[in-house]
Amino acid sequence: MADLDIRVDDGIGRITLNRPERMNAFTFDMIDAWAEALREWRTDDGVKVVVVTGTGAAFCSGGDIVEMGDRLEQAPVQRKDELFNRVQRIALALEDLDKPVIAAVNGSATGAGMDLALMCDIRYAAAGARFAETYVRIGLVPGAGGAHYLPRLVGVSKALELFLTGEFIDAEEALRVGIVNKVFPDDQLAAEVDKIARRMTRTPSLTLRLLKRSITQGLRNDLRTNLDLISSHYALVTSTEDHRQAVRSFIEGRAARPPATG
Repeated sequence: MADLDIRVDDGIGRITLNRPERMNAFTFDMIDAWAEALREWRTDDGVKVVVVTGTGAAFCSGGDIVEMGDRLEQAPVQRKDELFNRVQRIALALEDLDKPVIAAVNGSATGAGMDLALMCDIRYAAAGARFAETYVRIGLVPGAGGAHYLPRLVGVSKALELFLTGEFIDAEEALRVGIVNKVFPDDQLAAEVDKIARRMTRTPSLTLRLLKRSITQGLRNDLRTNLDLISSHYALVTSTEDHRQAVRSFIEGRAARPPATG
């Protein structure tokens, strides 16, 4: 669809929000297509990494306020249903996707748009990007998942401050408090994220998936369970030809190097 560009490019699944005239505010149709792509890519061996970004001056400004106005008279059960069975499908699909997901935050990320960035595994921001949990400004609570993700990234006190004030923070502050991993110049973000994503695609698929599982599942477990889990993952990857070939190449390369002289 024109408002959401979904494609696969050399192992990278790309989702680009493309409503720059509306600051990439999402519609339900966009959300449905986004969730469906994530579900399909879960079992698609041709996709190893996913990159999410926006076009124009914004990453995403959240839900379309005009659409919200059309639904003001809906019953509570209808509002819950549309939130849980549509918008929140993104969070659940991402939890089910054991492949790295990168948010390239090219501009403003506000409200549910910020939450959509928080759902991703890694976030890189353009220097001009800004972030705000703006729900409070229109009398809402963070329905897209921000109340789950943000405290885990920045701590309870900072998360409450951002939610209760609705204030904007710039990319450098987002980096300082742990919302983003790195900040790049505006005109270099896309290229830098592309380099990182392509580096990841050179890693064997099973290794990528088990690395992500080790972290995401490990956050819910005790030490003994995590050690048991990682020993199983370790046994699996050491049985692959990718691992064996990498070890052979390392040994051959070392053997070919001349000895160091003092």
